[in-house]
Amino acid sequence: MPSTGNIAGQQHSWPQNVGILGIEIYFPSTFVDQSELEQFDGVSAGKYTIGLGQTRMGFCTDREDIQSICLTVVQRLLEKCNVQPEEIGRLEVGTETIIDKSKSVKSTLMQLFGNNSTIEGIDTTNACYGGTAAFFNALNWVESSCWDGRYALVVAGDIAVYAKGNARPTGGAGAVAMLVGPNAPLVVERGMRGTHMEHAYDFYKPNLNSEYPVVDGKLSIQCYLNALDQCYRVYRQKSDAQAQKEGRQERFTLDNADGCVFHSPFCKLVQKSLARLLFNDFLSDPNPDYAGRYAGLEQFRERKLVDTFFDRDVEVAFLAASKKLFEQKTKESLLLATQVGNMYTPSVYGGLVSFLISKSLADLAGRRVVLFSYGSGMAASMYSLHISQDVSENSPLRRLYENLSDVRTRLESRIKVPPQLFDATMHLREETHHLSPYLCVGPVESLFPGTYYLVSVDDMHRRIYERKSLASPLCGDAMTEFVKKTVPSHQHVENVANGN
Repeated sequence: MPSTGNIAGQQHSWPQNVGILGIEIYFPSTFVDQSELEQFDGVSAGKYTIGLGQTRMGFCTDREDIQSICLTVVQRLLEKCNVQPEEIGRLEVGTETIIDKSKSVKSTLMQLFGNNSTIEGIDTTNACYGGTAAFFNALNWVESSCWDGRYALVVAGDIAVYAKGNARPTGGAGAVAMLVGPNAPLVVERGMRGTHMEHAYDFYKPNLNSEYPVVDGKLSIQCYLNALDQCYRVYRQKSDAQAQKEGRQERFTLDNADGCVFHSPFCKLVQKSLARLLFNDFLSDPNPDYAGRYAGLEQFRERKLVDTFFDRDVEVAFLAASKKLFEQKTKESLLLATQVGNMYTPSVYGGLVSFLISKSLADLAGRRVVLFSYGSGMAASMYSLHISQDVSENSPLRRLYENLSDVRTRLESRIKVPPQLFDATMHLREETHHLSPYLCVGPVESLFPGTYYLVSVDDMHRRIYERKSLASPLCGDAMTEFVKKTVPSHQHVENVANGN
């Protein structure tokens, strides 16, 4: 169990080093290869793999929904961290995958906590930002007069699916759970938060009978980059003010961050985002080094941020100028994003997990990581974590790190399915969305051991879940049989939807 230290002695003082004590990630056991999907969709080679930077995309059959994946990731976190149900005092859920307009996902998760009904918190929704809002709520609770000394638990989860077309390859699915409390190995830097919110119709889900969003692609990119600019401006102001307060004359730049992790709608946008931050640094630098980092960029000195969201010359120039920074600070954080896809609310935290598992424990010690979270509509924040320097045996950082040691193994053990099955599965989900009564048909054998799955939905829309045994292996043959039944045509799907 992670240690929160001398909690009794902290009841009347500000809890110290509040942050992430443990973190767990869940992603589906099945994926489609993006290069094969390019061929299936009849688009040019490289459109998804190079243009978007996506390699594989995880997806769920009808056996999984938002509640099942959240049940899975929370149960795994509790088991790995050896936390007892009564030790949780707040449970926050961030998601935009809505299957009930009244009953929260959090209330469904309560079945994991036995007789402990004194758990505060509820669901939070605003596109991909809900997970960060939930995380901030948990942090605020621990640092408030309402904190009773117990842990907070944060869950961010979504199933990202799109209608056929250009947006479909930017889908994905997953969930992240985080244990929050004092004396954490990943400490949230106090007062270091830049937030930007405004009204926009860039991505939204007005049709409650469908899983698919309405997307204005160009506006969405503009909103993301504008929010990035605004959050970085406020974050730098607060960092500079803090430095001045401590007697240091220091301007925050990318050099002050060891890692930069972004919400990832698709990986190429993340690379462009780091380049965008370098452009911000360049414009605000009173004495730009034209012989070094900014060599050849003099022509862009008078450009304005607001006029350059789609300025190809600026983009290309700063992508080139930031290439080394991207390799050093951001590229490793894209492991899960390129292998699983856009997970929506857990996306930025999947980036954090990727960053952590891509380095040695010794290399992580003492690092500062800046995170940018974005949700359409729109809401965004930038904040930072400081990683503990204690890597000793049984240290909190070592325990957190070792609990993530199976992530790569799980990625490599997933089942690749042909694009035809992926397409048929999307059709199955579309036709059976909110169907009642409904008996699920996807193969349970193809799920990871210990996965919660949907059994059925009764005639009152009540959902029944079971958990696959931890001793039951992942079986690719079950998916092969499912392919034989499903791929030849969509008639099987239509029969299921019609109750035949």
